[in-house]
Amino acid sequence: MKILFVSIPSIHAIRWIENLKDEPHELFWFDILDSGNIEISDDIKIKKITSWKKRKIKYIRGEYFLRKKVPIIYTKIQSYLETTIDEQLAKTIKDIKPDIVHSFEMQSCSYPILETMLKYPKITWAYSCWGSDLFYYQNFKIHKKKIEKVLKRIQILHTDCNRDYLLAKKMGFKGAFSGVIPGGTGYDLKLLEVYKQPIKERKIILVKGYEHTFGRALNVLKALHLLNDFLNDYKVVVFAAHKKVIDFVNINKFPFKVIEKDSLTHIETLKLMGKSKIYIGNSISDGMPNTLLEALVMNAFPIQSNPGNVTSEVIEHGINGLLINEPNDVEHIKNIIFKVLNKDSKIDFNNAKKMNIKIANERLDAILNKKKVIDFYENIEGDLLKNKK
Repeated sequence: MKILFVSIPSIHAIRWIENLKDEPHELFWFDILDSGNIEISDDIKIKKITSWKKRKIKYIRGEYFLRKKVPIIYTKIQSYLETTIDEQLAKTIKDIKPDIVHSFEMQSCSYPILETMLKYPKITWAYSCWGSDLFYYQNFKIHKKKIEKVLKRIQILHTDCNRDYLLAKKMGFKGAFSGVIPGGTGYDLKLLEVYKQPIKERKIILVKGYEHTFGRALNVLKALHLLNDFLNDYKVVVFAAHKKVIDFVNINKFPFKVIEKDSLTHIETLKLMGKSKIYIGNSISDGMPNTLLEALVMNAFPIQSNPGNVTSEVIEHGINGLLINEPNDVEHIKNIIFKVLNKDSKIDFNNAKKMNIKIANERLDAILNKKKVIDFYENIEGDLLKNKK
């Protein structure tokens, strides 16, 4: 079976595709943004469609302004200026004749291919919902209409949480559902065991340093500053920090260690999790946060925002973690963090560890989720064969 993946060069797409290493499928990857290569293991045979965007005429003054400020007009003239996504995807489909087109993410990787996919209704379209694809963008009329059009054409849906499956159905999705599979598909739990320090030896409070459209790390840092008298036994480490966060810590001279975004490898992040007693992530919108799952795997006690009740699918408040329900409220966040810092805390870290190990074994194991990914395509292949008879 021929599978055409459509994505940006993402670690999550890579980890998903690598589950098919020993499967008999023909694999193709379309770099939808034409922004670079995808670093897949050399022993995985996959044809990459990259460096496809070609100019048809010389650059015209004002193009950049139109693209940024008046995208509707730019889209109408784009095909006269350069090779478009639709043109390249249509050519790719004609050349390889895929059985499945699988797009990862909605706004950048599924909106742009809808027009072409409507021209090929017999090709199965699978879509992996990432992050805020549905939860955040459903609130905007223009986006909601686009999402509904895409969901109407898609036959197979994969999500990393139950919330997004329910949202998709609410917005008109009537196709098949893969069941919940983590976006990164899973972790080698045995391999990671060696990187876990005993809970009693851990002294780090680890904070996700995202401060952007969705991330709200600054509110966590402000809350921790208010709890300074209770931090004597801890070292605060902020990782994956955006510049706003770095500047904020420096200007206010907070005694926190800050690690810039993209300066740690994935395994280095997991090792850091394995040294941390508490992990804190805060955002106004997300899917099932991968760093939350990594905290569970590495036995760091998680404190995580809960947009659309997604985090409550794995965290029982006060038992195996804590939920931030007001990500913009510093006082609320301070009170949540205080529950684990005060000497009279009723939080049982060892019990939380046992619960989170159980969740990791049942939901996050790489071998278990590899089988789910393989079954995902085998089920599609089975349906295709039935339809041919």
